[in-house]
Amino acid sequence: MAIDISTADKERGLSDSPEELDAGALFVLQSRGSWVHCGFHLTTSIVGPVIFSLPFALALLGWVPGVVYVATAALVTFYAYSLLSAVLEHHAKQGKRLLRFRDMATHILGPGWGTFFVGPLQFAICYGAVIACTLLGGQSLKFIYLLYHPKGRMQLYQFIIIFSTVPLILAQTPSFHSLRHINLVSLLLCLAYSICVTAGSIYIGKSKDAPFRDYSMNGSQLNRVFGAFNGISIISTTFASGIIPEIQATIAVPVKGKMLKGLCMCYGVIICTFFSVAISGYWAFGNQSKGTILSNFMGDEMPLLPTWFLLMINIFTLLQLIAVTLIYLQPTNEVFEKWFANPKMDQFSTRNILPRLIFRSLSVITATTLATMLPFFGDIMALFGAFGCIPLDFILPMVFYNVTFKPSKQSMVFWGNTLIALVSSGLVAVGAVASVRQIILDAKTYNLFANV
Repeated sequence: MAIDISTADKERGLSDSPEELDAGALFVLQSRGSWVHCGFHLTTSIVGPVIFSLPFALALLGWVPGVVYVATAALVTFYAYSLLSAVLEHHAKQGKRLLRFRDMATHILGPGWGTFFVGPLQFAICYGAVIACTLLGGQSLKFIYLLYHPKGRMQLYQFIIIFSTVPLILAQTPSFHSLRHINLVSLLLCLAYSICVTAGSIYIGKSKDAPFRDYSMNGSQLNRVFGAFNGISIISTTFASGIIPEIQATIAVPVKGKMLKGLCMCYGVIICTFFSVAISGYWAFGNQSKGTILSNFMGDEMPLLPTWFLLMINIFTLLQLIAVTLIYLQPTNEVFEKWFANPKMDQFSTRNILPRLIFRSLSVITATTLATMLPFFGDIMALFGAFGCIPLDFILPMVFYNVTFKPSKQSMVFWGNTLIALVSSGLVAVGAVASVRQIILDAKTYNLFANV
């Protein structure tokens, strides 16, 4: 029995002493979940309303390159996340369970990588996602309001504040594992709105007033090239998670094989949602596909779908945005627990509850303030996606695997991983340039607290 307990403790990361687990790991990253819970978390972290941009990405790339790249991104990210899981399982067997992305970078590549690169990068991406979701939640509420009050005078910032009250309360959920039921509902919601969007696109495409469909590429040669890279960046960011190690940390020991089952569940949902929304939306609107398919549904003069149907899509979207906001708050919550909570005291003691309440509330309030100030945050997130999502989800898994397992330099695994890392590095540079160019083009429309 003593040997069994020791082995389990090693897999949890207790190989040397209890002091190794700080309050962030003990309280937020509790290892109590099953592979099913893991699948819920993974799906919420990847499948969100951002998929409404996929028809626009296909419009930038064209039919064949667009669909091929969506499929390629799905295969590469599934492979990358599987590699991350294998690396984490390997270190757990060695008696060092790594619970955070920055812990992986520190242990595998050295302290500087975790402290100065991976940690700040992950924090920026995840907190940026919180801001973006808060903004999208406000825009979704405003959309619902305008359906019934077309000449209403309420401003976007008011809807953002209203939306943020729900994450403000639910942010106090004590641990990542505590979100499992919310993330189950999130999984069902993303399936629901994907079915609705697909059905809406098919209905519009087959209606007698269907918009004229042109699948040719718009703009000059230069604009088409930059547009293609922008489309690649959008699709890459859509498949990004950025919190794979933190999700695996929620799995109860023994961990072996559970993450792969969770990934299979998640990618089953991805296949059903990503491809249906992307293909049906681009088929219905062609190169007139807008930044989000919901904008196409509204038409130029009047909605192309019944009001009740648009309302249903937006309610599903609004509710799922709450879950996505909560899951991307977890890295921030974990840092706050590490800094301000006492791991030697009970998680629900007054000593630990008070700083949790204060700093998690401040985190949501700050994100809300930034969302109201920067309603053009989508352009900034595209830049974050190029600099952050691709390195975390396309490049580092390959590097971690090659450094940890040291496959032969004559093997296909080594060169396959190296090739993916090199191509992805090129996408970072090109995607960043395309994103900066788009920011410059849109700069004339930027305005603090704009009512867009």
